[in-house]
Amino acid sequence: RPGLALCAGCGGRIQDPFLLRVSPDLEWHVACLKCTECGQPLDETCTCFLRDGKAYCKRDYSRLFGIKCAQCRAAFSSSDLVMRARDHVYHLECFRCAACGRQLLPGDQFCLRDRDLLCRADHGHDGTAAARSPALP
Repeated sequence: RPGLALCAGCGGRIQDPFLLRVSPDLEWHVACLKCTECGQPLDETCTCFLRDGKAYCKRDYSRLFGIKCAQCRAAFSSSDLVMRARDHVYHLECFRCAACGRQLLPGDQFCLRDRDLLCRADHGHDGTAAARSPALP
């Protein structure tokens, strides 16, 4: 369909012998399909993500719109194991008690206060933080 399509990037007619189609209804000049954030060309060799009509490379899309760890605020990779508490998601290594630092494992009882996780030993039965005794010299 060269000559009939309008480029989603620049709005001009695509007269080129080749065009890039992203999703069923968006077509681009090969030179116009670039990451909105970093400018990386997004061609048939690179994964392209769309949001609100803008194109992003995988790295920038994940950084801007991906779910982030409630503790360290870093994005997740597809191979990360995660723990969930209510609507918060954590890296496995970040799922730790905020008071004592002990890693919480599946099956452990804990309390969630805001984004702070507390192990059973560090929270009271009513969900408030229990006082910890200072270490003796």
